[in-house]
Amino acid sequence: MKKYLLALSLAITLPLVALPAQAKTDATEAKLIANAAERGNAGAQLLMALLYVDGDGGHRKDDKQAAYWLGKAARRHNAYAQSMLGDFYAQGRGVGKDLKQSLYWRTQAAEQGNSQAQLKLGEMYLNAVGTERDYKQAAHWLDKAADQGDPEAQHLLAKLYRSGLGVPQDLQRGNDWLERAAAQGHTDSIKLLNFLVELGRDSSMVYHQQGDELKKLASEGDVEAQYQLALRYETGAWGVLQDNKQALYWFDKAAQTGHLGATASLVHIYEKGLVGIKPDPTKAAYWRARLPPQEPEQEPKPGPKGGQR
Repeated sequence: MKKYLLALSLAITLPLVALPAQAKTDATEAKLIANAAERGNAGAQLLMALLYVDGDGGHRKDDKQAAYWLGKAARRHNAYAQSMLGDFYAQGRGVGKDLKQSLYWRTQAAEQGNSQAQLKLGEMYLNAVGTERDYKQAAHWLDKAADQGDPEAQHLLAKLYRSGLGVPQDLQRGNDWLERAAAQGHTDSIKLLNFLVELGRDSSMVYHQQGDELKKLASEGDVEAQYQLALRYETGAWGVLQDNKQALYWFDKAAQTGHLGATASLVHIYEKGLVGIKPDPTKAAYWRARLPPQEPEQEPKPGPKGGQR
């Protein structure tokens, strides 16, 4: 009780700070919050919204009421409420789905330094959701969230630096952001870092090429470029939109000339039924036969008898 009342008092005196309740709220606390909210306190209005989100303090879960109180707090410049209201508009939760309103409220929150709003705003500009695609704006907001330690923002910003989208291309800076995200356990960053380590020296000449340049090299017969382009089409990464048919086409082109990475990719694709196709054991076997035979793993030799070394 005392812990929650302390949070409530802080919410009343510091209305721009988000203070979600951590425990069940009794009727007395709920009345205190309601009174402060009705009198125009933004922190209490946010807490009222959270009561309706959680179904707490004697209130049933009610997204419409939650959105109502979020709107009240957001218009009083509470950054957390603005960010949440942006999410509600993006999801059509308690309000009609409206991506323009989502963009507006996330912008208000992001300008006040809310890292979640900065991340989501960057993603909206990156993916052309509720606005035109704008890599510079995406990089601007992702950079702010990344500076606050958000691993997803760090990961996305790294990809922008590696591809030179919205920022000058800087492979080292991109790698630095990947490492920072990976250090926080960001799975996609860990995977990408391992992938980069596994890239051979031959691929380093074409890996950093932007999409159009890579397509030109691939169409001119550069086998490594064909393989790299296939990887980008498969994942929708580094300046190339995801396209299953194009991925399969370029994997096949590279594999036909003996590229081992492309050949192994086709084995995997046909075995698992990836890139929008059904599993095909016959084709998987065909491409597996074109891979060099793997040396059998050596069994460990037994140690000296008696456990001596």
